[in-house]
Amino acid sequence: MLRDITLGQYFPGETLVHRLDPRTKLIMTIVYIAVLFLAGGWSAYTLSALLLVGMISLSDVSIGTLLKSLKPIALVILLTAALNMFFTRGEIIVQLWIFKLTREGLVMAARMAMRLIMLIMGTFLLSYTTSPIALTDGLEALLNPLKKLRFPVHELAMMMSIALRFIPTLIEETDKIMSAQASRGADFETGGLIRRARALLPILVPLFISAFRRADELAEAMESRCYHGGEGRTRMKKLGMARRDWLTLLTGAAAIAAMLLVNRLP
Repeated sequence: MLRDITLGQYFPGETLVHRLDPRTKLIMTIVYIAVLFLAGGWSAYTLSALLLVGMISLSDVSIGTLLKSLKPIALVILLTAALNMFFTRGEIIVQLWIFKLTREGLVMAARMAMRLIMLIMGTFLLSYTTSPIALTDGLEALLNPLKKLRFPVHELAMMMSIALRFIPTLIEETDKIMSAQASRGADFETGGLIRRARALLPILVPLFISAFRRADELAEAMESRCYHGGEGRTRMKKLGMARRDWLTLLTGAAAIAAMLLVNRLP
């Protein structure tokens, strides 16, 4: 299960999506989320799915990789669908005690499941095609106007980038600790909920120690390189918007306009 968590991983490539400016990809991710939440009917969901398929085809990221990212949160998706299925008022199809399966609930459950699946796949595509450094630079550039209010933009972007980068490292460390504990006879699969929770204690303690050790090593490495925040800091690679970036942003604006138009249709 842990190996299926791919959040924070970056897959290098030379595709159109990889070569886009990180600011463009961040804005397009926000646009995509807005399109998903504006979707009101099946035609709107079809438009959202087509937009997602287009981004995936241009990024050269395999569908299997994106589907694998859904495994860790499959329970959340099923639980959300079940709650909408049995607790949405409407025409009752089947009733069992306090649970009422309604026709409107089935439609709402399908829409919520599709929205969550497309949301996760679309947002994960951002980290798959953007390096942590580029993501930090893009986020800092977008939040740059807040510097006039003395908001620590660079520090915030750096913290988010480090946190995102450390997710695969901590997952790998957890997998190693679980394998080591299992070789010593630890059992994480059998027993009730309380027993499984107790079995996690031998994992959490060394994991926290390892995380603090890595954080201390990172702090020492940044200090040895004279890192003092974003004041007076320059970049080796300056961000620049190309023609493909402007065309992508126009596509995003067209997608929002199309979604608003589709929602007005009967």
